[in-house]
Amino acid sequence: MKLWLRHEVKDNERRTPITPKNAQRLLEFGHSICVEESETRIFSTNEYEKIGCEIVKQGSWQNASKDTIIIGLKELPEDDFELVHQHIYFAHVFKGQSGYEKVLNRYKLGGGTLFDLEYLTDESKRRIAAFGKWAGYVGAALGVALYFDKKFKVKSFPNKEALINSIKQKISTKINSIIIGAKGRSGQGAVEAITDLGLKSTNWDYEETKGKSHFQEILDHDLFVNTVLMTKKIEPFLNLEMLQSPHKLRIISDVSCDPSSDLNPIPVYNSITSWDAPLEQVKGTDVFVQAIDNLPSILPKESSIDFSDQLIEHLINFEKQSTPWKNAKEEFLSHLR
Repeated sequence: MKLWLRHEVKDNERRTPITPKNAQRLLEFGHSICVEESETRIFSTNEYEKIGCEIVKQGSWQNASKDTIIIGLKELPEDDFELVHQHIYFAHVFKGQSGYEKVLNRYKLGGGTLFDLEYLTDESKRRIAAFGKWAGYVGAALGVALYFDKKFKVKSFPNKEALINSIKQKISTKINSIIIGAKGRSGQGAVEAITDLGLKSTNWDYEETKGKSHFQEILDHDLFVNTVLMTKKIEPFLNLEMLQSPHKLRIISDVSCDPSSDLNPIPVYNSITSWDAPLEQVKGTDVFVQAIDNLPSILPKESSIDFSDQLIEHLINFEKQSTPWKNAKEEFLSHLR
């Protein structure tokens, strides 16, 4: 198997789906790996070179032989050329997101295949590899930081202790948070972060939300952390009309962050936010939204190690096309029809 680890073009993206340790495992199984040079990846190019990976120029995956499997994390650079390879990454094109038609058409014209990491699922449809814990952890922690300091500097931290310590310095009073989706991967990470910060949270999951919508209880909390990954359209958790009534809510940290999707359960904002400008004020209200879509990259080393360790066994056996790979391919093909 020929694997090609590409450089990430998204701003502030330092994570990788293959750590040097797991790249070595792939090599030991007889697979070959090309690794694109990258000054931003959390692991240095030299670490991959030392274990025997071939180092190649950024963006050169486009010229790789057709049988090469291209792997990355976030979206490909925007372009028009046809996609002929098998690609593995988070594409964000299966829920009606902005620009999805153009991306899928490039695959259709080129005959390539997309194995979206979000749709690598086992027999019970549970994802086999996810950044969920760290997205939830960082999202909740960042929500607290921005509650106390709207100019809090968002950056990569060397570890979670450094992140938590920087936020604890900002906390001047106890605040009340509500986490929806608290039993999922992201939700558990969010609960852990709130606990590490010495605060408490109201933790909701399926039992508290089934058959309900327009959760008035959100308005009674200072911080709302949404960690629910939607797979079908439902009535919203919170809408603009609700925010016109009296409320305590000041910060929404939308970990799931899908504002351009029809499935978005928090239709009060329209676009993702950034590291440089992490907050967007909800029009006509005193509420702000944090909607950064690469939160785990704020803790790039821990999140990369965790994700790579979840993925590696399946990646080693990619050619056998086990259930997760079949599920991801079927999802892709269903959107080409």
